[in-house]
Amino acid sequence: ITTSNYTSTPLTAFLLTGVPGLEDFQIWISIPFSFMYLLAVTGNSLVMAMVIWDRSLHEPMYLFLAMLALNDVLLCTVTVPKMLLIFWQGPSISTFPMFFVHALFLSESAVLLAMAFDRYVAICAPLHYTTLLTGSLISKVVLALVARSVAVVTPGVLLILRLHFCRSNVIHHTYCENMGIAKLACNSIVPNSIMYGLTAALLTTGLDFVLISLSYWLILRTVFQLPSREARTKAFGTCGAHTCVILIFYTLAFFSFFTHRFGHHVPRHVLILLANLYLLVPPTMNPIVYGVKTKEIRMRVLVLCAQTK
Repeated sequence: ITTSNYTSTPLTAFLLTGVPGLEDFQIWISIPFSFMYLLAVTGNSLVMAMVIWDRSLHEPMYLFLAMLALNDVLLCTVTVPKMLLIFWQGPSISTFPMFFVHALFLSESAVLLAMAFDRYVAICAPLHYTTLLTGSLISKVVLALVARSVAVVTPGVLLILRLHFCRSNVIHHTYCENMGIAKLACNSIVPNSIMYGLTAALLTTGLDFVLISLSYWLILRTVFQLPSREARTKAFGTCGAHTCVILIFYTLAFFSFFTHRFGHHVPRHVLILLANLYLLVPPTMNPIVYGVKTKEIRMRVLVLCAQTK
């Protein structure tokens, strides 16, 4: 691999440099990132183990939670170890994991949408909950979210393949982000940036957010019509953890997305740190939020801790 100005770099080989301008501080940045990664893997693995082993948690709400936990572990594992290697050892060759990063990000959004639908049915149509959210439906949801991620991300990879690379193969980032690769090309990247990038984001993550917002508007309308304060409090309690997770995920995702495209005066190192945080913060926070907000998860964690003493 060469890092000269004009090179015939193979498509699958790029040199990642980390966070530009903060090279001297990357070893210190790696400390909180390492801690967050360990917390994310440990917390989400614990959630998955509890849902798998405890048959009383084999309900749609907790099965979706286990899916979210699995997706979180995969999402941060695809990016964080490579990032830490760059922080510790300097620039590193990457072998094109872009497909997995974007596919897992989209599936995270899809799982959050499925969880919102679960809460909508539980609160707005409780009598139909067990007949609607069957094991068969959950299996179909899993297949659908995997198929959607593959179907949406594949055109982005194909658009990258059409590009001609004649500049440096150096990417000033910690992972092979779609537009980071495209910007190294000599020919037009308008199809990658506008026709695919913006459109795909609006029709997937953007649409998911709209549908989640709609479901919660319907949930709130139903909750405020409940006759007793106790019933309203219980309904809000079942949605509290999911609402926190949604706010964390979409706030970081949209802020990073729009800052990358329209924040032309934002320092590059800020953009790259944001791009890493929106992939790492949700997996780190999700098990904590569900552990605090969800009584069933919290009680089982306390029981487990008591047994290990």
